[in-house]
Amino acid sequence: MTTLAPPPAPVREDGARHRSAPPADGGLASRARRLFTGAPEDPRWARPTLWAILVLATALYAWNLSSITGNTFYDAAVYSGTKSWKAFFFGALDAGSFITVDKPPFALWVMGLSARAFGYGTWQLMLPMVAVGTGSVALLYRLVKRDFGAVAATISALALTLTPITVAITRDTNPDPILVFLMLLGAAALLKSVRTGRLMPLVWSGVAIGFAFNTKMMQAYVVLPAFFLVYLWAANASLGKRIRNLAVGTVALIVSSAWWMVVVDLIPASSRPYIGGSTDNTVWDLVIGYNGFGRIFGASSSVGSQGNGASFGGEAGLYRMFNDTMGGQISWLIPFAAIALVAGLVLRGRAPRTDARRAALMLWGGWFVLHYLTFALAEGTFHPYYVTAMAPGIAALTGAGGVMLYNAFRNGSAAVEVPPTERSRDWGMGWALPAAVAASSVWAVVLLQQVSGSGTLYTVAEVVAGVAGAASVIGLLIARFSKRQRLMGVAALAAVVALLAGPAAYSASAATSSTNGTNPTAGPSTGGMGGMGGGGGQRPSGAGGGPGTNSGDAPSGSGDGQEMGQPPSNSGDSTDDGGSTGSGTAESGTTESGTAESGSTESGTTESGSADGRTGGGMGGGTQVSSAMITYLKKNQDGAGWLVAVATDQTASSIILESGEPVISMGGWSGSDNAMTLAKLKSLVKAGKLHYIVVGDSGQGSSNSEISTWVKANGTAVSDYSGLYRLDASDVG
Repeated sequence: MTTLAPPPAPVREDGARHRSAPPADGGLASRARRLFTGAPEDPRWARPTLWAILVLATALYAWNLSSITGNTFYDAAVYSGTKSWKAFFFGALDAGSFITVDKPPFALWVMGLSARAFGYGTWQLMLPMVAVGTGSVALLYRLVKRDFGAVAATISALALTLTPITVAITRDTNPDPILVFLMLLGAAALLKSVRTGRLMPLVWSGVAIGFAFNTKMMQAYVVLPAFFLVYLWAANASLGKRIRNLAVGTVALIVSSAWWMVVVDLIPASSRPYIGGSTDNTVWDLVIGYNGFGRIFGASSSVGSQGNGASFGGEAGLYRMFNDTMGGQISWLIPFAAIALVAGLVLRGRAPRTDARRAALMLWGGWFVLHYLTFALAEGTFHPYYVTAMAPGIAALTGAGGVMLYNAFRNGSAAVEVPPTERSRDWGMGWALPAAVAASSVWAVVLLQQVSGSGTLYTVAEVVAGVAGAASVIGLLIARFSKRQRLMGVAALAAVVALLAGPAAYSASAATSSTNGTNPTAGPSTGGMGGMGGGGGQRPSGAGGGPGTNSGDAPSGSGDGQEMGQPPSNSGDSTDDGGSTGSGTAESGTTESGTAESGSTESGTTESGSADGRTGGGMGGGTQVSSAMITYLKKNQDGAGWLVAVATDQTASSIILESGEPVISMGGWSGSDNAMTLAKLKSLVKAGKLHYIVVGDSGQGSSNSEISTWVKANGTAVSDYSGLYRLDASDVG
């Protein structure tokens, strides 16, 4: 009797052996099986490995969830949105919709819907962040796998998962994780349109970037030059059709970006909140100013001068990503990614115009380079967590480029084991792999040496990176000339270990330690602003029965579960993109850039002033807002719509989360917004919508000074609380 052995599993270009396709039954059971085991053409290890990476990502982002301290600024806006649909739509800081936060509201909508569905609390706000963080890893895997195979996709997904700053910011309530996910959706649709030449995927790409714009405005557009170039060059369509499709896609981008801005700016100012961060109460000014040119040019910009130029990531310059603050957050794989990009493009140099691999390299390379130049050279306000948007490009180049370099190294023109007729023309790029591994391994050792005294974790990572990197380079060279394919594979695996040992140590630290909610970073403090320590000061179950009384766990005040009115173990730094620091307390002091951004934390107080507790100008600067004062204000609110009016968003957000009541921020984030005028204040008091206002010893700007003078002349000082005044309709002349 003759038996037929099954044919051997075919070998992919990336070297992985995959299964033969089983009969397709097309049923539900088959689809469920493929979900967990992968497509028939995938290697057997591919789908289980992906699931392991996704579990790892989820664990890093959600570990010890109750200790996560988000950004008070955005947390207060989310809470307010759960109390008022008007505040929800506008992204207002307070439920009374007096002023908005300084960002568009899409991220607040996502968190707000979660909070409305499940109740306001830590895990309810973090659920969308963990979901989009893990989703970004899965999406990047899918994108890289389609063009470069399972090995490249696995390396890319693991690299993104272990990017330290990505772990830190995903454990926070800043909008950046949602921004990255939407940008990846845009990239997925774009690449599909490039392959097929169809219009609709390009339209959906524009829509995705438009929603990203409504998450963080101009930062979403950083990738657009790469998107346009890739489609115009590589799309599978005639030139005329490519141009027409780009025009239609651009219209979709503009509409999806501008609809909220247009609606808000068309609503009369008297019927909506003041646009926080703007100079003229319009979203358009916020787009081109504070969140546009102000970020790039800082105070020197003729528009958006409120960018201030406060840097929490070191001085602007091409070396910024490698300095003491930024190096451990994002730079680990940059040398490898840069070499892989150049070598990969050279290797695909003779490919047809529509070559999918070159198009993907152009996209990920453009993603990486454009973000690098934007963040490195920006002179406006800059925070380390911004660069999480650069991580997908670096990760994709590491995986895809690494596999291309490996194949060139193994099969290139100088490969001893390959017959001359079968060698690929690699233009000398076959030697780029050991060079790239050596460069990133050496840089990893340098970074880890800088923090080797910070704990055993970093010392172990330094040893692993150094030993594995050296073993990889030596093994690759020996294998190349000794025809040992197995040794070459082992050396490549050692390279992955060397490249990811350092990021893994930083990521583990970010996942297991309490981070600054307003300026999160990973790893040990290296002298930059932020680092490990006090968190975002979210609302605990303190006095006043605020958000902590809702269903779900209330966000804790710090990583140690401290409540407002208690000092945290290590105060953080207040930033332009967040609320207060420490445990529900905030103070506007002086940063390394000399701007009024951060200060110290006082027990049981929320302050807006300098580090010594005295006002630095502005309404309400230097006045301590204690839990006792909040209790007093609630007891004597007398039906007013707002509990109190204070100087800045930092102070207002902490009081909102402590009291659960609307609070007016008269001057926005920095205290310089023209949100409150004397005429508006008088009308609010006369209508009984506001009874209490906190003013400091001096005003900042004519209108603030005018308000402070009028309140002191006409209001009744509350003797127990310095700077607190009561105003009634009878006090308005």
